[in-house]
Parts: sequence; structure tokens; C-alpha cells
Amino acid sequence: MFDAEYAHRRIDLMSWTAYRDRLKDNPIIFLPVGALEQHGPHLPMGCDAILSEAMAARVADALDGLQLPALRYGYKSQARSGGGQLFPGTTSLDGATLTATLRDILRELARHGARRIVVVNGHVENQWFLTEGIDLALRDLAPMQGQMKILRCEYWNYTPQDVLESMFEGVFPGVDLEHAALLETSMMLALQPQLVDLDAIPEDALGEFPGHDVYPQDGRGVPLSGVLAPARAASAEKGRTLIESTVAEMVAAMRREFAV
Repeated sequence: MFDAEYAHRRIDLMSWTAYRDRLKDNPIIFLPVGALEQHGPHLPMGCDAILSEAMAARVADALDGLQLPALRYGYKSQARSGGGQLFPGTTSLDGATLTATLRDILRELARHGARRIVVVNGHVENQWFLTEGIDLALRDLAPMQGQMKILRCEYWNYTPQDVLESMFEGVFPGVDLEHAALLETSMMLALQPQLVDLDAIPEDALGEFPGHDVYPQDGRGVPLSGVLAPARAASAEKGRTLIESTVAEMVAAMRREFAV
């Protein structure tokens, strides 16, 4: 799923000749990464990929960049940040699989002639496996040392603190507990409202976890709905504020990093 407004930046929708010609301008290439993971009874399981793809599309548009189709599978859901693997539908990759997939994509991009790449992550659990994929790809590409620059980011890290605080009547519960909660629900209402079932938003609940993790996962501390924090105060207006402020910060950061 993608925004038709930004389809002209999608590499998978271009001919190879059009892509070749665009590479002559040394564009920044954005790769969104998500997951197929339960997001409560009111959001689609592809939420992480939908959101990372939408954020990447908007930043790419502001910077005249290109966008790859999203990786729609991610590392295994963990109880304290995603509800865990106990929910039907959550379909995850081994860490080595995700690492190897990103490593291969980056090497292919280098072969094409791409030199500036941003990996936009939308799933907390992916972080270190994406980092490993980048590290191994750069090791493979050692003869090109200094020619490639790769960024990995989680889009939520750019949301201004004052914007976050304005979303909540109480204390911001933290990114991990915001799984399928107010922030993601608001953003989905702004982006793909037809995929949000407002009537299915569960009664307010809050995940409560011990200081340790148990394996095999037993779901301890996870609300039965899979939603880790209250979502009923979500709105499309909040979603638009989150998206616009976060994209603005991402664009500014990318301009600094790539001197554009």
C-alpha cells in the first residue's frame, strides 16, 4: 500500500531506464522497514510497514529522493514492545534473515550506483538486526570505503517532545508501550482511516511487565487485546500533527547529514 501522490518516487514503479537516469543525480534512496504483527483488534497487522512507508515517502518527496517498496516483515515481536508472538497473524523473521535481506539489498543498491541510502524503521524490534545488515554490507563494500553513506533511523525519534506531550493528558508512556495505542492509531486515522475500526478500540489498558523477559514467551503483562496503552483519545487531527512535525524534523536531519 502506498500514497498515489508519491508513486512517482517509487523505484518498483519505474522502468529500469528511468531509474538509471535518476541515479545520475545521486538521489537519496529510502528503504522503509516494518513488520507483520498484531496491532490490536482495531488496526491492521501491516501497520508498521504502512507507517514507515508513509514517512519515507514524504521525506523522499521533500528531498527529491527515491523510495524502495517496504520490507513488510520484521524481527520477532516481543511482549513488552509488540505484544509478542502468541497472537495469530504475527509473522516474523529470524534476526539472521532480516540482517541478510538488508545486506543483500544494500549491496544491490551499491551495484546500481546508489551512494546515499536511508533505512526508515517502523518496528522497534528490528533495530539491531538492521544495524548488523548495514555493518556487514559496508564490510562487503570495503573497496568503496568513503563513497557510500547509509543512515538507519526510527521515525518516532524525530517527533518533537512538545508535540508528544500535547498528545497526552497524562504522562507519555514511552514508545514501547505505545504499540497499537494513541500514536499509531492517530497516524493511521490520518493516513488510512478506512483500515481503522474505531468501534473495536479496546477499553483502556496498560501493559505491565516485570524487569525480565521469559522464554518461551507466555504473554505475561500483555493485555488480552494486544494493545499496550490507551488508544481511545486517538484522532486524525493528532495523527496529522504527528506526521507533519516528525517529517519536518526528519527532512532537516537528512539535509544536514547529506548536505542538501
